[in-house]
Amino acid sequence: MLSGKTVLLGITGGIAAYKICELVRMYKRANANVQIVCTPNALNFVTKLTLQNLSKNDVAVEEFDIKKYNPEHISFADKADIMVIAPATANTISKLANGICDNLLTSIACAFTKPVIIAPAMNCNMWNNPIIQENLQKLHYTILEPETGFLACGYTGKGRLCSIDKIFDKTVELINYKPLNGKKIVITSGGTIEEIDPVRYISNYSSGKMGLALADTAKSFGAEVVLITTKDVTRNYKVVKVKSALDMQKAVEEEFDNADCVIMAAAVADYRAKNIVKQKMKKTSDDEITLELVKNPDILKEISNKKTHQIIVGFCAESENLLENAKTKIVDKGCDYLIANDISRKDIGFSSDYNEVTILNKNGEVKKLERASKMTISKQILEEIYG
Repeated sequence: MLSGKTVLLGITGGIAAYKICELVRMYKRANANVQIVCTPNALNFVTKLTLQNLSKNDVAVEEFDIKKYNPEHISFADKADIMVIAPATANTISKLANGICDNLLTSIACAFTKPVIIAPAMNCNMWNNPIIQENLQKLHYTILEPETGFLACGYTGKGRLCSIDKIFDKTVELINYKPLNGKKIVITSGGTIEEIDPVRYISNYSSGKMGLALADTAKSFGAEVVLITTKDVTRNYKVVKVKSALDMQKAVEEEFDNADCVIMAAAVADYRAKNIVKQKMKKTSDDEITLELVKNPDILKEISNKKTHQIIVGFCAESENLLENAKTKIVDKGCDYLIANDISRKDIGFSSDYNEVTILNKNGEVKKLERASKMTISKQILEEIYG
């Protein structure tokens, strides 16, 4: 089931670490290559020699124990098809949620762009701690929640590592789940920048996070991805950096004909300066200044009008009357799907790691996706389109 696949298995310092020996054996029986990374504290519960014998590979622990020129956290991340962290302690979960990279395992996880499974195990009071629950919500990984039962600490409650079979089955499911194989998905993200002069411009607050999450998810689903973005992004798929609405229009048109789906998640400025001043405009004694603007092309509407086989997905950001405005917009734009989100809310607005959206389709159907991480929302959007 896992022939030719590399499972990067992270083990942290919890008593349930001893159970992972059987998981390693299951991966090996399925013909997986298993690369194990332990936190230093994990070796208090299971020995390095045991894990090396079971995996038939060296076990990595120290971040700077580099035998080759490649930084280990990057080379491990590049080679593996999936990362599994089991057991995941409250300490490691909190580090991952807040981008702390103080050991090899957390550094690898920060650099990992493919599917990640987290299997937490801890005392039930730790599991129920609101801070731990908040940190779990930040993660865009697959979380296999702990089971309820008798715990090593003597308590009875929720915190016991889920079954090894469940971790194995989820690994097989995710590593082979490629619903977008053979599909080319073009995604735009970020806010366009419309120059006024060499130092001033018109733009908006878009962070590009939603579009980036969609691109990462589409890639993990097996798609050929082209991300057209105004942000500086480095990924293992094609990224086209643009600045203005006209730049974005040109880039979309170049990728459009052989695309299967175009997702316009970018916040494209409605207007641009009629004339870009070549030198910096000087302040004058006048209290007012008049800036002439002209309308930018409506990229979403234009590609919707000329589509042949493509699925066209638009986004609309509204600060009031979300559903009413979205229903009008999907008819006006002529796209197949429209994703509407409320930018007036601070917990899901611009720059947030979370979103809550309403999906409308051309048949008049409406589906609300409750607040979740943008990675989770991106998976639900793609599953709705290709479900």
